[in-house]
Amino acid sequence: MNANNTLVALTQRRILIVDDHPVVCLGLARLIDSEPDLEICGEACTPDEAFRQLSKSKPDLLLTDLTMPGRSGFEFVRDVLALQPNLSILVVSMHDEMIYAERALRAGARGYIMKESGGENIIAAIRLVLRGQVYLSPKLTATFLDGLSCPSKQCSASPFRKLSDREFEVLRLLGQGNSTGDIALQLHLSIKTVDAHRANIKQKLNLKNATELVSYAIRWIDTEKA
Repeated sequence: MNANNTLVALTQRRILIVDDHPVVCLGLARLIDSEPDLEICGEACTPDEAFRQLSKSKPDLLLTDLTMPGRSGFEFVRDVLALQPNLSILVVSMHDEMIYAERALRAGARGYIMKESGGENIIAAIRLVLRGQVYLSPKLTATFLDGLSCPSKQCSASPFRKLSDREFEVLRLLGQGNSTGDIALQLHLSIKTVDAHRANIKQKLNLKNATELVSYAIRWIDTEKA
């Protein structure tokens, strides 16, 4: 191995990818492995698989989606950091950054980038987070700064800001057509607890009944897909 190759080997940063879409994992892995200073140290399709890999793969950065089977993405980020508080986490998601990014940052992620941003921007975000900085898109940064200068405007910008992370997750699952029992099973909660979250959501969003709640949730999910 020559001196240049030795330098590359010593400076490569290790990245663990967590995403339940194999095609996405493959694309991200090829993108990252093409960079001389980055390498993939593991891939996981579920949070449970990610936890099994964390200790043995020893990543410098966790690259994760938010929507995965078995666990809320926000909960996953918190649980990872409870085990490895110094691990940097970058969320790469299809979900609207204007709704999801702030929650991801509050959970402990060091950045949020949408999958549609393109390979060059994703690599730039990875490197920024690995340097200990926070990555947000220019659009989202401008929105946050605008909110700081005008707090009342920020608070009224999205009704979802009123919801807790768990309420937000319940609303998302309702919009995907899940029953109360389905949601309880997926989030490992009792049906009584899910009903309490539903009641809180109705109150916070000024919805009169269960029909309005489900209709609201479905319209939101349909808007996200558009």
